[in-house]
Amino acid sequence: MSYAVKEMFLTLQGEGAQTGRAALFCRFSGCNLWTGREKDRHRAICQFCDTDFVGTDGIGGARFENAAELAERARYLWHETANTGGTPYIVCTGGEPLLQLDATLIAALHDAGFEIAVETNGTIEAPAGIDWICVSPKAGSTLVQTHGNELKLVWPQPAFALEQFEALEFERFYLQPMDGPAYDANVALCIETALSHPQWRRSLQTHKMIGIA
Repeated sequence: MSYAVKEMFLTLQGEGAQTGRAALFCRFSGCNLWTGREKDRHRAICQFCDTDFVGTDGIGGARFENAAELAERARYLWHETANTGGTPYIVCTGGEPLLQLDATLIAALHDAGFEIAVETNGTIEAPAGIDWICVSPKAGSTLVQTHGNELKLVWPQPAFALEQFEALEFERFYLQPMDGPAYDANVALCIETALSHPQWRRSLQTHKMIGIA
């Protein structure tokens, strides 16, 4: 199987429980909730996405002919920048990474020394072997991946009630304010909601605040 990657680069994880950790971001092309093209946004299931995941023309992006080729490129990019110490950490994101991240690639990345995280919309069941699963549900889609390490809910999404997620098998629950013109109000709402629902914690996109990718 070949793999289409929009971009791959070393940065710091900006969201959720792993905030601040050095991470190689591998952004796969394509999503099952939106084409990624603005002309289609109005009819997409997810209409608030702020990420470009179309094509393979981003920094470090390419079409890899097999899992070994992608894993070798990831290993090179990690060691090109990171010094010794710590476990190499790759975040598979998108778009929707589980359209492409399969058992073969998981094995190849593990063989290359990586701890593997995925950021998924939860509409596809995650293959075995992923070390960290972050699910971000989107209103209008069917949630299939109902367990993992963290559930990160972009808030508010009027179709959702927090209670529908609280019994799911996740270690951590996060509210992340929806970006856009109402951002300040959404931050305040996340704070208010976390105070009244202590199972939930507020997450911010700190990478945007400090100006990194």
